[in-house]
Amino acid sequence: MPSDLIDPDGADQNILLVGNDTRSGATPAELKALHAGHDLTTDNADTMMVLHIPHNGSRPTLVSFPRDSWVTIPGHGKAKINAAYPDGYDAAKQAHRSEQQAQSAGLISVIRTIHALTGLHIDHYMQVSLLGFYRISEAIGGVTVCLNAAQNKTTEVGDGAHGNSGINLPKGVSVIEGTQALAFVRQRHGLPHGDLDRIKRQQYFLKAAFQKIESAGTLLNPFKMRDLLKAVGSSLLTDPNLDLLSLAQQFESLSSGKIAFETIPNNGPQMIYPDGVATSIVGVDTKAIPAFITHLEGKSADAYAKATPAAASAVTVDVLNGANVPRLAGRNADQLKTYGFKVDVVDSTASTPHTTVEYPPGSEAQAKAVAARVPHTAVLDTPDVSRVTLVLGTDGGVVAGVPTLGKTAAAGTTAAPAHRTKAADPTHGLGCID
Repeated sequence: MPSDLIDPDGADQNILLVGNDTRSGATPAELKALHAGHDLTTDNADTMMVLHIPHNGSRPTLVSFPRDSWVTIPGHGKAKINAAYPDGYDAAKQAHRSEQQAQSAGLISVIRTIHALTGLHIDHYMQVSLLGFYRISEAIGGVTVCLNAAQNKTTEVGDGAHGNSGINLPKGVSVIEGTQALAFVRQRHGLPHGDLDRIKRQQYFLKAAFQKIESAGTLLNPFKMRDLLKAVGSSLLTDPNLDLLSLAQQFESLSSGKIAFETIPNNGPQMIYPDGVATSIVGVDTKAIPAFITHLEGKSADAYAKATPAAASAVTVDVLNGANVPRLAGRNADQLKTYGFKVDVVDSTASTPHTTVEYPPGSEAQAKAVAARVPHTAVLDTPDVSRVTLVLGTDGGVVAGVPTLGKTAAAGTTAAPAHRTKAADPTHGLGCID
């Protein structure tokens, strides 16, 4: 790892996971099955994630970085984040470095870019090629996925110079491996939000894969784990200090249900015109990143616990009705005013299962004052709100003094996720896996 990058998170581990498009080492049959052309170069890395593993054994988080994120690449200026890898790789090749040295240089460039963007120290890296992913999906016997609509060449409209992903899956449940597993995680055209939806596909697939691996006892069985790693073979590149067997055995919590999936804060797809040329990007919400990292590293809970509740007169609150009950937000807002709080926005939001006091990091004292007036409520720090926000859920939670209504959601109502994001269409055309 680069020795000049500080490590502020200490014993926590951050592992960079990169998906590389090389076909090197593939047999003729595998090249045909990959449905990804015959380009054997290795300077294209479109999948970038960081696995954050807290040292205290709490829940790991897998953070995705959209390939089109517009960022600063150290030494190269502003560009899409997927340019970081080829910048490092190409420079090493021009210096007549070996293929492995060039790939490592590409990874180091990505590490520096992510560090500059987030401040995260990357402790280890792991690169898996298209071929490696193909072999992994076959080695575990495929995974179960579910599509809300069929996906095939008629629904996938164009994929530029790289061709279509080759996806051909029906509506409903499928067990996919090999060619279709690769197509599932590569597809972005034909999806409403492009690369952001592809990230949801990748996260969805990884969750299903963790389920399959965990149910087969692979993580804690060194012999099964060795068989899985053997299937990857030369398609996996890791830093010398990363012990995969030890990692798998130590972090059984990577199994389904115990790992969180996040995407860096972003403002969605945008069109910009650098040098007068129209370029489609994903805008990074740089103002929200410090709070996002604070939450990722678990520091926000400590700040809230240590906070002293602010005086009600110093707190302004937004109140949102996510319980499908007429005027519920208004009645709760009026009750908060009787306690001395100021109320700004009173509105409705998507159906929400749990009543929550949400707040931007730095507003712990204000959030604590509001939470004291809402019995048994959950508290959540999130960059998605600009001030303390009371979200009224279908569990019947209300401000003390407002009549309790019990569970108010109609049967069959779809609840919004507890952490509300800016992305629309939370299912992304997927189903079946909770």
